[in-house]
Amino acid sequence: MAKTIADLIEQRFGLPTSVGANQPAEGTIAQILDRRTHRRYTDQPIDDELLNTLLACGFSASAKSDLQQASVVVVKDAAKRKTIADLIPSMPWLAQAPTLLVFCGDNARIRRAAALRNKPFPNDNVDQFMNCAVDAGLVMQTFVLAAESVGLGCCPISELRTHIDTVTELLNLPEHVFPVVGLCVGYPSREGFTSMRLPLSLTLHVDEYDATDIEGKIDDYDHRRDARFSTPVESYREVERYGAPDFYGWSEDKTRQYCVPHRAGFLDYLKRRGFAME
Repeated sequence: MAKTIADLIEQRFGLPTSVGANQPAEGTIAQILDRRTHRRYTDQPIDDELLNTLLACGFSASAKSDLQQASVVVVKDAAKRKTIADLIPSMPWLAQAPTLLVFCGDNARIRRAAALRNKPFPNDNVDQFMNCAVDAGLVMQTFVLAAESVGLGCCPISELRTHIDTVTELLNLPEHVFPVVGLCVGYPSREGFTSMRLPLSLTLHVDEYDATDIEGKIDDYDHRRDARFSTPVESYREVERYGAPDFYGWSEDKTRQYCVPHRAGFLDYLKRRGFAME
């Protein structure tokens, strides 16, 4: 039997649904529902013309007030690639991927334009950071969807921000420009798997935020996700601190991940890079 959109929704969320039961699993909606992250790639390089086409797609994303506050650095230099990969040895796909992109929030261009047109720039506040960070995220995700449509696989790397000063210097980023996320891109060497997402009962709200039984819904999700894929014991986090529980679900993993301070100096970095953050 041919797959339907309902089949893809059930695959994504692990819950039966009648939504999309009469729609064949094809086209853009099917592509989005069936998308996967890829961390293993073949040696096949990505043609420059194709890459530039996909980047044009990325920069066709929505942009706050048409300010277009995103930039991308294509990291081609072998020494720079190695430096970045060596910073994060736990992610070997950084070295293996044929293409590495760094998506940046770019608040510098509009400031240069203000000086060019002899206009004041009174909006030097935290909203400027928010706008360009979101713009960079939109460009990245639009690029990813375009790349996946032609058979490429991608893996975002937010861990670059753990080494943000080094990456900033390495890429010669000016003030008011900061790395938001790296992206490995290449032709997948094997099929990825569908990562089960939180149910819409937790993430979708109508008219007002509904916090009813969050704990129960998270627990149900933990067990539903574990039934499809259990985290191997060797991947448990913070075992010395919290031990190895009988059941290790998504919420156990993510709360252990975030019980350790991450990027505490990010605000200081942004201030040093010229953002007022007030």
